Amino acid sequence: MAVIRVLDVEVRYRSVKALENVSLEVEEGDILAVLGPNGSGKTTLLKTIDAIVKPVKGSIYIDGRSIGEISRRELAKIVSFVPQHVNIYQGVRVVDFVLTGRRPHVGIAPTRRDVEIVLNNLRLVEAEHLVLRDITELSGGELQRVLIARALASEPRILLLDEPTANLDMKYQVAVLELVKRLAREKKLTVIMALHDLTQAYRYSTKAILLNRGKIAALGETTEVIREETIENIYGVKVKILRDIKAVTPIP
Repeated sequence: MAVIRVLDVEVRYRSVKALENVSLEVEEGDILAVLGPNGSGKTTLLKTIDAIVKPVKGSIYIDGRSIGEISRRELAKIVSFVPQHVNIYQGVRVVDFVLTGRRPHVGIAPTRRDVEIVLNNLRLVEAEHLVLRDITELSGGELQRVLIARALASEPRILLLDEPTANLDMKYQVAVLELVKRLAREKKLTVIMALHDLTQAYRYSTKAILLNRGKIAALGETTEVIREETIENIYGVKVKILRDIKAVTPIP
């Protein structure tokens, strides 16, 4: 059984259709890249799976259960969403920031176990040395690792990432994507991440969905979705796919 099933989903922002007739299935351990031009519905799809946005039509199931039947607190134990933009405030230590990811599990106050889980996840993303740093003092790459640690603190089975490599230099882009790939393998996480970079999707995802104006233009194995003619049709740019080095490069 698929971990996530999206069936005929339609989302509207007032009169504008952000998603239309979107259906897909995602298995445990999959890394699904959500691709498409700006405004194609990538972020909306992630928010809909996390029940932040409610569809006007269609259904979403997690482990066979409709997300409409799952409480917000229970859903937060299953699905963690790392948005592209997060508000951070001076005076907050990294350990306390990551501890907010334990909210679905915490009662009156965090326990020693909650703190241990936070520290373990900071170790997992190789950010334990940042534990007492002010959250506003981190570099872009450090902050992205800490955001992932906070998402993992709820012990989810599904990790949603919106443009996880945005505004990072090349070194940190590779580091974050390698981390995501390792987490999917070691923790059997199901990962769905919105990406702009087609080469990153080609190298780091197992499946892909290509959206265009809210509709599915292609869906399946990444190598079947990222095809030269498909990319030209959707993006209006000719590309060459270099399969030996797993790269997608524009043709002048």
